[in-house]
Amino acid sequence: MNTARQANGRVVVLGIYVTDLTFRAQRMPLIGETIAGSAFAMGPGGKGSNQAVAAARAGADVVFCTRLGNDAFGEIARATWAAEGITARAPVADGHATGAAHIFVDDTSGMNAIIVAAGAAGTLSAADVDAIEADIAAARVFVTQLEQPLAAARRGLEVARRHGVVTVFNPAPALPLDDGIFPLCDYLTPNETEATALTGVPIANPDDARRAADALLAKGVGTVIVTLGEGGALLHSATQSVLVPAYHCGRVVETAGAGDGFTGGFAAALARGDDALAAMHFGCALAGISVTRAGTAPSMPTLAEVNRVLNAAARTAHAS
Repeated sequence: MNTARQANGRVVVLGIYVTDLTFRAQRMPLIGETIAGSAFAMGPGGKGSNQAVAAARAGADVVFCTRLGNDAFGEIARATWAAEGITARAPVADGHATGAAHIFVDDTSGMNAIIVAAGAAGTLSAADVDAIEADIAAARVFVTQLEQPLAAARRGLEVARRHGVVTVFNPAPALPLDDGIFPLCDYLTPNETEATALTGVPIANPDDARRAADALLAKGVGTVIVTLGEGGALLHSATQSVLVPAYHCGRVVETAGAGDGFTGGFAAALARGDDALAAMHFGCALAGISVTRAGTAPSMPTLAEVNRVLNAAARTAHAS
């Protein structure tokens, strides 16, 4: 194991792996219409796996829990995690294929539209979480999302809370949640759409995001982080409310991995001991680099690349 990763602390991620099938074109086709695309690519994806890759490249010691099918996409998953130094807890789900995602990327803006089929990872259960309780207990940070069944995500948060592990819950895609899950979240990281779905508060600006965050704090969340795309990210708790601007690192190529990059980077920074605001800056810088590259997991930068962006920003701020 990399000794630097040991020093930085362990991050356990529960979520799904899918193989991304990415199509680039000038626009989405209409129903019944066929159009010509400009490019196609296949690569590793899934919110949980992307977050695990982002955290590992950011220096964390990462354990990733999911389920795979016994197929070629599953082999891609295992090769990806081995290359990144990620410890995989990924049993085969008999009779299920490894998940896949269709990603449309607009050639002009880099914006995306995604269809995800979780496949084998859609069978994740509370029992899978119980099987990795020792991994969670040894971690500094636990991360999960909502592409796998809610029951598994909730059990992960419960186990982490029982062992005093910091919990980061990325409620994506947005689903109805009962109020009992919110007190399990040290950090909740919705984007604008997800925050609106959870609170009913439309978000058009940072003040709207603060109102939505207040509603989530009232439900028991420790700290709310609303990611705002080009508008940066809002850190909102009972004691502080800070808007961290986005880091603009070049021409936007593809935005599909940005949210996962932020969450994985934020978790890695927390695991090495950064406070929440410093971890926010780290996550925003990581996401800012990722959007300048194609793909989801392949777009994640290294720790050195993120540090260069942060150091350049600090020099600019000092000079001004």
